[in-house]
Amino acid sequence: MKKKIVAIGGGENGRRKSDGSYYPYETEQIDKEIICLTEKEKPNFLLIAHSQLNVEFEEKYFEAMKSIYRDRFGCECRFLTRDEVATDFQKAIDDVLWADIIYEGGGDTQGMIELWLQTGFDKVLYDAWCSGKVMCGVSAGANCWFQSCSSDSLKIQLNDNRAPMIVLNCLNFIPAFFTPHCNEKSRYTNRMKHMKSSLRNSDIVGIGVSNCAALEIIDDEYRLITSVPADKKFKPYGIKAFWKNGRYYKEYLINDNEYRNLKSLLRKD
Repeated sequence: MKKKIVAIGGGENGRRKSDGSYYPYETEQIDKEIICLTEKEKPNFLLIAHSQLNVEFEEKYFEAMKSIYRDRFGCECRFLTRDEVATDFQKAIDDVLWADIIYEGGGDTQGMIELWLQTGFDKVLYDAWCSGKVMCGVSAGANCWFQSCSSDSLKIQLNDNRAPMIVLNCLNFIPAFFTPHCNEKSRYTNRMKHMKSSLRNSDIVGIGVSNCAALEIIDDEYRLITSVPADKKFKPYGIKAFWKNGRYYKEYLINDNEYRNLKSLLRKD
């Protein structure tokens, strides 16, 4: 079975705002590709929003994803909560076996990874990946598939935009350092600068993916896929970066829909 990952850098999914209005839906082209990778017309979609801080947030995330995968594309949808992973592990196993698509949302990468390691759910996800299911997600849900990542978990946990970015170890399905939302900059957060400093003494390559872009990996090949930002103020992109012989190298990933050798992406050259 082919191993499949779609790591989305960011982008709005049409979720509902607190005032009752809705954010734009920016990731349609990427969601269509995720469905296409299952080779089924109406695959089974499982949301594991374990990066959310509480059940209420998880439920809201599920409502947003149902409006896409069920209402737009006709998929059967299920939802596996953090509490169920911790208290009903057989349900967690059954839901993963049922699914064709396993999707983790954005949020607290640190809390999500800790839950999986403590419960053994990381091994369930690894088996799912090896069996050919499409492993995907956005932001924290993209971070998790890599060896390590740049994370704003402290900002989320402390509810403080001034909290620093941190490096987290993840599931290591792909031996690289991942940075989502790499196009975003603010007074307190510059994700590309954090990736540069984090990689200085590292032996792995960094991959940055902007909002409305995703790194698609199938076995030993990869490509960049993109969607259209709502404001159309930037062109989505991916970046490869690494340190070699005391020098920092950075290059944009080619975006022409062609698959390329994954080993070449992960090499320092």
